[in-house]
This record gives sequence, C-alpha cells and structure tokens, in this order.
Amino acid sequence: MRITQISESKQLGILLALSGGFMDAYSYIQRGHVFANAQTGNMLLFGINLSQLKFLDALQYAIPVIAFTLGIALAEQLRACQWKKLHWRQIALIIETTILISVAFFNSDLNLIANSLTSFACGIQVETFRKIQGLSAATTMCIGNLRSGTENLFKYLHTKERHYFDKGAFYYLIIFCFIMGAVIGNFFIHFMHRYAIIICSWFLIAAFLMMFIDLEKEMNTKRKH
Repeated sequence: MRITQISESKQLGILLALSGGFMDAYSYIQRGHVFANAQTGNMLLFGINLSQLKFLDALQYAIPVIAFTLGIALAEQLRACQWKKLHWRQIALIIETTILISVAFFNSDLNLIANSLTSFACGIQVETFRKIQGLSAATTMCIGNLRSGTENLFKYLHTKERHYFDKGAFYYLIIFCFIMGAVIGNFFIHFMHRYAIIICSWFLIAAFLMMFIDLEKEMNTKRKH
C-alpha cells in the first residue's frame, strides 16, 4: 500500500486509535456511563430510557448523539474551506484538542455538557481521518474494523495471498490500540479523575505535530539516495 499523506499513515492511525479508546473510557467511567464514540450504545440506552418514560435520563444519551453528528458536519465544513498555512486536518486536530482540554474543567454536575463536547470531538475525528494506509478505517470505534479485519483474514486463509493478511493484521492493530487507549485512560482516571482527559490531548498534539512531515518529500528523498 503506497501512502503519500502522513494523515493516512499507520503511525498517525495508532495515535488516533489510542485517543479514541481513551475518550470512550473517560466518558463512560468518569462521566456517568455515557459513550463518547459508541453512538449505537447511546441510541440503545436512549431508547430503553424512553420506553421507561425516563425522559431526563434519555436526554443524557440523545444529546451526545446530536453533538457527534454536529462534529461530523464541522469536519466537512473545515474540508471545504481554504487554509493557507495549515492542512484542514490539522485545524480539526486543534479544535478537537481544545475541546478535550476544556472538558477537564467541567464539574460532575455538568457531565451532560462534558459528554456532548467529547462526542462532538469524536465526530470531528471520525470524519476527518477516514482512511489509514489507503484503507477505510475508524479510530473512534471498532465494529467496522472488526468486520474488515476478519473478512481479510478469512480471505487470506482461503487464498494464501499475503496482502489479505497484511490488511487483516492492520485492522486488528487499530483495534488493539483502541483497547490500549481505554487501558491507559482507565489508569489515569483513577489518579486524575476529570482531568485525565488532558492526557488524551497529548496523543492529538503528537498527531498534529506529525502532520508537519511531508511524507511525499521523504519518499522522494529516499528514492534519490
């Protein structure tokens, strides 16, 4: 797989998957058992609470879903704008990082706002980084990656073609990094509580800095040497 954009590199994908797992662990453990990324889970819990006529409880799951959707819309707007000094994906990372840092300063009685902002940031990320190594992949959820990874490994077992194995292993690597992000998140939550989300922003800052690398220039330089 020939990658010419650092925004689609495996290294960047790993950082984003770590942040994705961290955000979900943070919102679920620290912010009242609401998912930042897994909007299917939020929709399910919204429906359950709605059926039980627990309208206020239902709202804590519905509003993050709306925020996630708005995050996707913002990412598309950023893509459509003309940016001179920074890539639009870097702008998205700046916004996402700023949002996550701000979440740390909301008290527990403002969990709804904190979760909505976190979901908003997740929506930005999932729409901004849709491909890794030229493959469609998500860094804020696992179900699609699990399907694609298993599908490619199944094809490898039947065809023995190495590229299927490489693709399958890649998807499972992203899933592993997502899980490790949750593990890291849980560790820091126990010590830092609501401020733990600031650690997550470090992954995004690293991703932002990594995007200053012009991968195409690096490849051209290597060819010359």
